[in-house]
Amino acid sequence: MENSTENAASLAGISRRRALTAAGGVLAGAALAQAAGPAFAASGASSDADAIVVGGGLAGLVATAELAAAGRKVLLLDQEPESNLGGQAFWSFGGLFFVNSEEQRLMGIKDSHELAWQDWLGTAGFDRGVSDPGGQDYWARKWAEAYVDFAAEEKRSWLHGLGVQWFPIVGWAERGGGLADGHGNSVPRFHVTWGTGPAVVEPFEKKVRAAAKDGRVTFKFRHRVDDLVVTGGAVTGVSGAILEPSDAARGKPTSRTVVGHFELSAPVVIVTSGGIGANHDLVRRNWPDRLGSPPKFMVTGVPAYVDGRMLAITEKAGGRIVNPDRMWHYTEGLRNYDPIWPGHGIRILPGPSSMWFDAKGKRFSTPDIPGYDTLHTLGTITATGYDYSWFVTTQKIIAKEFALSGSEQNPDLTNKDILQLLSRIWQTPEPIQRFRDKGEDFVVANTLPQLVAGMNKLTGDNLIDLADLTRQIEARDREIANPYTKDVQVMGIRNALAYPGTRSAAPPPRTGSWTRPPDP
Repeated sequence: MENSTENAASLAGISRRRALTAAGGVLAGAALAQAAGPAFAASGASSDADAIVVGGGLAGLVATAELAAAGRKVLLLDQEPESNLGGQAFWSFGGLFFVNSEEQRLMGIKDSHELAWQDWLGTAGFDRGVSDPGGQDYWARKWAEAYVDFAAEEKRSWLHGLGVQWFPIVGWAERGGGLADGHGNSVPRFHVTWGTGPAVVEPFEKKVRAAAKDGRVTFKFRHRVDDLVVTGGAVTGVSGAILEPSDAARGKPTSRTVVGHFELSAPVVIVTSGGIGANHDLVRRNWPDRLGSPPKFMVTGVPAYVDGRMLAITEKAGGRIVNPDRMWHYTEGLRNYDPIWPGHGIRILPGPSSMWFDAKGKRFSTPDIPGYDTLHTLGTITATGYDYSWFVTTQKIIAKEFALSGSEQNPDLTNKDILQLLSRIWQTPEPIQRFRDKGEDFVVANTLPQLVAGMNKLTGDNLIDLADLTRQIEARDREIANPYTKDVQVMGIRNALAYPGTRSAAPPPRTGSWTRPPDP
């Protein structure tokens, strides 16, 4: 959704950090709080607060913290109970984008603003009215430019000053499509927060709770906003339903039983809600043609409350939604054997060594290899006409290379347990081993014929031909036996091994464990 953050920021003469807060969220609240503009000046006795923030996720917490720090009285609304404060960011791996950071330099990574901007442009592919203020990509490009500046300058020091720290080994996500000016990260830039997602949320939650004690912030949980109130062409408040109280644990579904209604007014209303990941109907409605037909079955990486309903409500009030088809999906999704929310999916963060095949057992080519180009691979998978693909791997690769995304799947990092973290050196992390043993999308066997039989039994499609799969695996093994190769994935493995942070594994033999990501 477009907004006037940049204009407000320039008028107020504030820093880019104040206009670009919270993990890349463009929040008008920070700019407005510092600007002390006409909207606040017009606030009178009829208003319930100086500002209303809709959504108690990370973006909402940061906007509220900035407003409260500027002396504003804020109402923070969320349809969920207090247990979900922090939103889906709590469940994240806590990976943050920095450029030329101390951690990168420690690992011998040579990064720069110029290289990061080149990578960002290659990935974003801005092409929708970049030079037209009415174009979809006009403000998107300006935001991107400011954000890369932020990531290369004060972002790390600002967060570090709030007590946030990072695991020293920088991850290398989305390595790209094979060209210097194309999609992907030229160097590792995935900085895992020490404490994962909860540690990213923590400093802002503390600020907001402190402001609540001082009377500058009022929480209104179980307040579902159904409409933005518009007066004279300006949003002047919100109205909606009060939902029945809930003691549900974080991430668990809550009821939608209405016990009352509300209407609140303020001269500034900020919507910090918009995720659609749990609303598969909305995902399919906005699905781009370039990614083929959306899969019939998808797993869900976020709780059920990430429903995207505020997008239509905001658009109805005059907000402009841009680029709704530029969505992001991961293709390595697994069904969680111990789900917290409906359809709970967990993503494998793969290293470079597993072999990747389509539903019929045909090996993917560049850039559809583990860790390189997620969206391109998604399009390749949907083009097969099937909702799933296969990894072929070994126990050694699983132990050394695999990670699972999410705070709850990384208790060592989340709980800041150094001894448990060090145990990854000599054993498969327990969450990964449990998924291998209990996950319904894994097939484990001691011989390749047994694996193929298990794969065909799991899907019921009987698409995998043992002889053809054996041929492809043996061909890849022959390439590994030489210092020279024409196999792009083997080149990628050797490139990865040149980086000290890569958790390397030996080439896969013809026996081992298989994992089937069932859908994008």
